[in-house]
Amino acid sequence: MAETINKTTLVAKIAASTDASQATVGAVLDALFAEISGAVAKGDKVSIPGFMTAERTATAARTGRNPQTGEEIKIAAGHRVKLTAGSKLKAAVK
Repeated sequence: MAETINKTTLVAKIAASTDASQATVGAVLDALFAEISGAVAKGDKVSIPGFMTAERTATAARTGRNPQTGEEIKIAAGHRVKLTAGSKLKAAVK
């Protein structure tokens, strides 16, 4: 079974491979995630060539159904995040 890597494990692995402190690596990752989140929230497209692209997409209002009761419900229009894997990431998993 594949290993699940969470942020703590990722920080430790990066710190070990770069000889940087875990605090420094954690701060850099926090800043990276904050910048990506902020840009996507504003509607900007974030592209890291070969790795991934993140962008905000709009969803239309639609009618759904409550699975327990079968009652129709209205789902409001909103926004979602679309993540697309880049070529190098796709090639790594082949």
